[in-house]
Amino acid sequence: MTSRRTFIKSGTLAAIGGAAAFTIVPRHVLGRGFVAPSDKLNIAAVGCGGKADVNIRLAVNGGTDNLVALCDVDDRQAAKYRAQFPKAPYFRDYREMLDKAGSSIDAVIVSTPDHMHAPIAMAAMNLGKHVYVEKPLTHDIYEARMLTEAARRNKVVTQMGNQGSSGDSTRYIEALIEAKVIGTVHTVYCWTNRPVWPQGVQSPKDKKESQPVPAEVDWNKWLGTAPYRDYHPAYMPTRWRGYWDFGTGALGDMGCHFIDVPFRALKLKYPTSVECSVGSVYADFFREAFYDDVCPPSSSVHMTFPSTDKKGKEIKLSWFDGGIRPPLPEGAPYEQVFFNQDGGMLFIGSKGMLSAGLFGDNYRLLPVEKFAGRTQPPPIRQLVDGKTEGHQQQWVKACKQGFGAYTSSSFDQAGPLTETVLMGNLATRSYLARDNGQFPGRKKLLWDGDAMKITNYNYANQFVKRDYANGYTL
Repeated sequence: MTSRRTFIKSGTLAAIGGAAAFTIVPRHVLGRGFVAPSDKLNIAAVGCGGKADVNIRLAVNGGTDNLVALCDVDDRQAAKYRAQFPKAPYFRDYREMLDKAGSSIDAVIVSTPDHMHAPIAMAAMNLGKHVYVEKPLTHDIYEARMLTEAARRNKVVTQMGNQGSSGDSTRYIEALIEAKVIGTVHTVYCWTNRPVWPQGVQSPKDKKESQPVPAEVDWNKWLGTAPYRDYHPAYMPTRWRGYWDFGTGALGDMGCHFIDVPFRALKLKYPTSVECSVGSVYADFFREAFYDDVCPPSSSVHMTFPSTDKKGKEIKLSWFDGGIRPPLPEGAPYEQVFFNQDGGMLFIGSKGMLSAGLFGDNYRLLPVEKFAGRTQPPPIRQLVDGKTEGHQQQWVKACKQGFGAYTSSSFDQAGPLTETVLMGNLATRSYLARDNGQFPGRKKLLWDGDAMKITNYNYANQFVKRDYANGYTL
């Protein structure tokens, strides 16, 4: 099959020689996975409500690119875009969409609950479609590894929906850390105000509550890879985040935003250990009934990473959610650290500290008086047109260029980041689960990242990879 480079070269020579030339290269001439730079990207959207509203709008970009197919299991969520794009066929099953409309699709946006990210993205990539997948990339650690490998294997352009990775702030923070302005970083704190939805409450499943399924909803397809349970409005359209079968809790919701900044700046890889504690409004004898299905109302997670600096020691990264905040070291005033209601981050180094808000915005060096007048080093990575608002269009433009084009959160970056974020949930779930009739209590779990395995407590490995229900496969 003629490569894009060869085609453009031969086409240019032909034009020079007087042969007829054309301005738009047909998609089929460029081959599988290639889109002409002068052409519009043909995009399919799986999931049409919530965050999908932002993703579709910014990707289609007022018509500079095409929306050619829609898919949602809830007709109410899809109504807006079905009316706006009446020529785009509508499906309730992504598999049917890829089968019937796949030849017209170049790229797929996945904006569904977490438990369906991986099977949809994998199916699209295996057909050579570029993919944009909301954060967290996957529900399980194993899925993140498989999607990362599949993206390389299928040579497709990828992007995870942590838009802060396209912002300026994270790039400037990277430059400050690289220049060792605050010395060698040994500790990082990240925290969030999430959950802002009901979490840590008794599940309708446990209370044996159910309600009639709305006529607009295909409940079995919404469940997808998850085991069957009766419909209840507590699960959809947004509160699924607090249920383990569907979501990944506060950590999954915001970890890919906050942890992304230190993960990049410190060039972290897999953690070597993790431990956690959780908040509870219930006595221990209630814990089994509630927490095997729902995420806890608050948690703290503590991970250890090998130093990426030959002179440095291990790096400690701690996460806090549900209103819990970290301790403040001397020289870090409250108002200079806890200034963002969404949460924040604090880097602690041998020569000073750096605090920042969501996406690394409003970063500042501490103590303030020590770093007054300090010059900002230039960013290491290229800035993105439109910054965080340009995250989707950056992916669209990269799709047109083809595999190898830069995106801020390609799966090579987003996959390992997601694995790290989900390590916190692995620790939380193993802490809350009953092992041989007993709650194991808090344990420091040792992690072999390459093998994707807890080496000192095998019971926890059940949370690395789940079994799919209803015939779904990865």
